[in-house]
Amino acid sequence: MQAYSASLCDFKCHAFRQFIVFLHFNCLKSESSMFRKSTAILSFVVSVYISGCDLATDHVINPAPAVSIFATGLTAPLGVEADAEGRLWVTEAGDGQSDDGQLSMISATGEVFTVVTGFTSRVSPEGGVFGLNHLVLQNGILWMLHGVEGRLYQFDISTFQPGDAPMQASELKYEDVSTFVKNHDFENDTDTSDLFNLTVGPDGDLFIVDAGANAVIRRKASTKELSVFSTIPPIANPGGEPDQLEPVPTGIVFDGQKFLICNFSGYPFPAKKSPIYQVDLNGNTSVYQTGLSSATDIELGEDQKPVVIEYGSWTGETFAENSGTIMSATNQAVTPLLSGLNFPNSIKRSGSGTYFVAQTFDGVIKKVVF
Repeated sequence: MQAYSASLCDFKCHAFRQFIVFLHFNCLKSESSMFRKSTAILSFVVSVYISGCDLATDHVINPAPAVSIFATGLTAPLGVEADAEGRLWVTEAGDGQSDDGQLSMISATGEVFTVVTGFTSRVSPEGGVFGLNHLVLQNGILWMLHGVEGRLYQFDISTFQPGDAPMQASELKYEDVSTFVKNHDFENDTDTSDLFNLTVGPDGDLFIVDAGANAVIRRKASTKELSVFSTIPPIANPGGEPDQLEPVPTGIVFDGQKFLICNFSGYPFPAKKSPIYQVDLNGNTSVYQTGLSSATDIELGEDQKPVVIEYGSWTGETFAENSGTIMSATNQAVTPLLSGLNFPNSIKRSGSGTYFVAQTFDGVIKKVVF
């Protein structure tokens, strides 16, 4: 989404304005293109009510995974990252009523510590909240994306010890990325930017999926130079209305040879129309796997095969509660691994066969062991 300004009012909820409870997935309507799109996880739209691949090690899946609540009491958790000590680093978008977005650290025992606070958290006219999105850890530095501000923040995790007073977001170094994106002349230009997810690729460069621009932005580690690495094509919707869907990329991983990108797809959120794209080292895009629905994040298993989160089942009016899934999505098949998740937004592997899933509306992180 664009930096928060009067332009925020240009975004209209199309599909389920009356379903504010499920505003985690807004429909973006650009005044210039009149093109409907989902901004759900994009800039992380989460309802204001908040304020009140194969999994496991080598694709040998335990049919009865152990699922437990790992941490609670978070305010719209979205991005989840793990460090070598088994700690989790989580971005929280906030409640939209004050600048209470924050970075938190969760110990291996589930104790939550506030690390950085004071990130912008804004509410849209429809009642959704916009703020921090995903993060990635690289050599002790956390890189965090902020959808409203269009910024890439950095934080050195070695500077924090449990019990330290939280830092303020204004103290962190950051780089403006969305201005570059919005100034670029894309073939299918949406005139928007929503820095949503990122990964580390060749030469230590950062590769950022912009869910608003439907593009992958490359940031060179050596020079900080930004470039458009790849664009994500519209998704064909034969016999449907519209006949093409915006892809709305939500997750990206690098397996050492190629990038894999999952997509949420735009309204009306047709089932099994959210493909995984693969992008080679030259930026060429092709389909890796189809058959997924409303994918919100992608992770690599220990065998480097993708594991994908599906947000939930669209009923035609809203997304059904407790219909989120974890899917194995190899290039041969798509296989369900776990169902019954409540609007999951991100997944992170830590160690062998252990995954952490953020359920944003519930304010919890779940632990899943296969």
